[in-house]
Amino acid sequence: MPRTLTSIKDEIVSYKGQRVRCRTSKGRNRTEETQGILLDVYPKLFTMYVESRASTVSFSYAEILTREVELEIVPSI
Repeated sequence: MPRTLTSIKDEIVSYKGQRVRCRTSKGRNRTEETQGILLDVYPKLFTMYVESRASTVSFSYAEILTREVELEIVPSI
């Protein structure tokens, strides 16, 4: 079944409040990997608190659809 923006949003809503690892494509074979807590989910985007930077970053659901951003749940110990 192909992924849609609605299915991506529903999946991210279930991650709210959990620790996630985010892998972001920066172009030309460069990637950035950060960990943080998924804060809020909005109609067009979601926000994540990045502890290493002590800041909040936002991503759109389209970035996940186009695989510019990948999220995975970090298992708690």
